[in-house]
Amino acid sequence: MSSVISIDQTGHGGAPSFHLSTDPELQTLSSDEILRYSRHLIMPEVTLEGQKKLKAARVLCIGTGALGSPIVMYLAAAGVGTIGLVDFDVVDFSNLQRQIAHRTETVGLPKLDSAEMAIKGINPNVRVEKHELMITSDNALALIKEYDLVIDGTDNFPTRYLVNDACVLLGKPNVYGSIFRFEGQLTVFYAKDGPCYRCLYPEPPPPGLVPSCAEGGVFGVLPGVIGCLQAVEAIKLILASGKPMIGRLLLFNAMALSFKELKLRKNPDCPICGEHATITELIDYNEFCGIGRGNEETANLAETEEITPVELKELIDGGNPPVIIDVREPYEYAIGNIPGSKLVPLGIIPEKLSEFDSANEIVLHCKSGKRSSEALQILKQAGFKKLKNLKGGILAWSDQVDPSVPKY
Repeated sequence: MSSVISIDQTGHGGAPSFHLSTDPELQTLSSDEILRYSRHLIMPEVTLEGQKKLKAARVLCIGTGALGSPIVMYLAAAGVGTIGLVDFDVVDFSNLQRQIAHRTETVGLPKLDSAEMAIKGINPNVRVEKHELMITSDNALALIKEYDLVIDGTDNFPTRYLVNDACVLLGKPNVYGSIFRFEGQLTVFYAKDGPCYRCLYPEPPPPGLVPSCAEGGVFGVLPGVIGCLQAVEAIKLILASGKPMIGRLLLFNAMALSFKELKLRKNPDCPICGEHATITELIDYNEFCGIGRGNEETANLAETEEITPVELKELIDGGNPPVIIDVREPYEYAIGNIPGSKLVPLGIIPEKLSEFDSANEIVLHCKSGKRSSEALQILKQAGFKKLKNLKGGILAWSDQVDPSVPKY
C-alpha cells in the first residue's frame, strides 16, 4: 500500500472556520451552561464566543464503538450542541473492554441508545441525532451535508474510503483515527487545505491482508488515546483555533509510549481531490476494496467444504471422528478449544504439510471460520481432498454444541 509522505517542514497554520447557526437558542448560554463551561470561558483561546461556536456546531460521529465512545463523551462534555451518531450494531460483552460509552447494563441494546444515555448523562444540553443505519453510497451525501464536520470512528476500509470521498465532494473536514493492537493513527483530511485519505492510501490493501480488531485484538486503552485526540481536533476546528492536523499524520505506539509525526502532502494526481479529479460521485466501495469478489465461488464451495458444529459433534459421537486442526494462535487455544483438536497455527501450516495424512478426513477451524478457510485452500492446493471447514468456528461451536467453551 503506497503513500505520499513528504518531509516538507511547513505546517498548516490555521483552521477552517464554521458558519454559526442563526437559531437564537444556540446563540446564548444559560446561567447553568456558563457555570458548566466556566473553565472554557476563562481561556482566551475559547471565551464566551468560542463556547457559542461549540454550542452551534453540528458534528457527525460515524461509529459509536471504541473510537466513537471517547469522542462523543468529550464532545458532549465540551458543549458541542448537536452530535449526530451513525451505528447499527448492538452492545456486546466483548465491547466493554474498550468501548467506554457502553455499560454492562446496556449489553444487548442498540449502541445508539447506549451512547445517547452516556452523552445525556454527561451533558443533558446536547442534542443527539441518531442514525441507525449502515452508511452507504446511497445515503452518505445526504447524511453528511447536514453537519459541519465528520469524525471517522470506523474500522473497515470500504467505509473509510466512502466517508473520505463524501467529505471531499461536500467540502467537509474529516477527523480520521484508526487503531490496531497497540498502535494508532490520527490526522485531519480536508481537501480544501490539504490531502485526503486517498492521497495517503491510493489503493486499499488486498482483502484479508490486514486483520480486523476482532482477529488481531486491540489494547483496551488505545482507542481512548486516539479517540480523545480526535475530539481535540474537532474542537480546534470548530473554534478555528490552534494548529490542526491537516497535512500531518500522528503515529502512536502504546507499548513504547511514543508519538511520531509525518508530514503529508496533497497528491496532485489524486482521483478525487487532485487537479484532474476523475471521481465525481460515490462509487461501490466494497467492490473497490475487493470485498465480495468471488462470493459465487465461495457459496459453491460452502455446500461441499463446510461442516456445521452439530454435524461435527455427530461425527465425533459416532466413533469415527475426523482429525480436527485448530489454526488459531496458542494464546487463543488456551482460552478454549475443542477436545481432541490439534493446534497448528495458520502461519506454519505450509511447513507442517508432511505431518498430515491425506487419507484422513480433516476438519479445520479457527475463531469464526476465516483463517481456517485460508488453511483449507493451502491444503487443497497441496493435494488434500478430504477437507472441511467448521462453519462459524469455535464461536459457533460454543453457541451450538458446548457453551462451556468461552467466547472471546
